[in-house]
Amino acid sequence: MASAANMNAVRETMDVLLEISRLLNTGLDIESLSLCVRLCEQGINPEALSSVIKELRKASDAMKVSESSKG
Repeated sequence: MASAANMNAVRETMDVLLEISRLLNTGLDIESLSLCVRLCEQGINPEALSSVIKELRKASDAMKVSESSKG
């Protein structure tokens, strides 16, 4: 099991990453950011992950526009 000190370090690191994410206007919430960090820790290329997130956002925005024009 992880020690309390280790858990505090992880929490502090995530807080710093979340603040950086907010400063850069990434739009990632803590859950999404945590998932991205875990994927990168498992070897996923961060640039590829960024590209996928951007494409998913574009597709989501396009779907929203399409749905609102039908209404």
